[in-house]
Amino acid sequence: MISEKDVETYRRDGVIVVPEVLDGATLGRVRQVIAELVAGAANVTQHTDVYDLEPGHTPENPRVRRIKTPHKVHPIFDEIVRSAPVIDILTKLLGPALRLHGSKLNMKSAQYGSPVEWHQDWAFYPHTNDDVLAIGVLLDDCDLANGPMLVTPGTHTGEVWSHHGEDGSFAGLVDPDLVRGEIDRAVPCMGKAGSMSFHHVRALHGSAQNTSDRPRNLLLYEVAASDAWPLMGVKDFDEFNSRLLAGDVVVTPRLVDVPVRMPLPPARRQGSIYETQSIAKKSYFTRAA
Repeated sequence: MISEKDVETYRRDGVIVVPEVLDGATLGRVRQVIAELVAGAANVTQHTDVYDLEPGHTPENPRVRRIKTPHKVHPIFDEIVRSAPVIDILTKLLGPALRLHGSKLNMKSAQYGSPVEWHQDWAFYPHTNDDVLAIGVLLDDCDLANGPMLVTPGTHTGEVWSHHGEDGSFAGLVDPDLVRGEIDRAVPCMGKAGSMSFHHVRALHGSAQNTSDRPRNLLLYEVAASDAWPLMGVKDFDEFNSRLLAGDVVVTPRLVDVPVRMPLPPARRQGSIYETQSIAKKSYFTRAA
């Protein structure tokens, strides 16, 4: 699925976009599942273990901001990350032994899809080494108009910025005044539906509100080399190993000297990244009403 040149670009920039990895039939199945999940949100009035809701959500007009851990919600999402084309790409970028760290489905609906402020994923889940990346599966055609993910090339090898607020608690975002130059250099991850972006866990990124009349649903997976262990610990060893995508069980973490800031003290507002970032005094993107 990718060439050696693509691998070199990923090593240099910390991000690549691979065109149309998912076929049309799979996209159709995923869209049907998403439609059913959104319809099911009519039965909830607040965030749940499955739903993170947009501001303005009502049972009469369901507005879903995120489906949490979709690989546990419906088997099609687990099927995608374990598919041969995806494993082939991951093996070239991370190596032959892989573990799924987590998943989420960010749903930027037309006209109101919420933004995500500038951050590095590494701030949320540092590991013993940084052979960790996120896959962004474009479930809709994505261009500048409907809020693409923006990633700043090269930031994966540099500073790990503070994601803490003035009170010292984890806030889930970088003060935009500290990264103005990096923001100016950011590039959009765009493409046809079925394309996938792959960005390094330390790459700075964010995305604006979707003000277009088209949706921009983005299915995200976080994947690590299996010898990268989360510094916040492993609560359930069997569940941890159930997320292996390739390779055998590993009990010897690989330690690499990489900069780390722990996400502690924990965020004052728990939940999704949207909830954590919502109490920040500074924001870069216009927020959904």
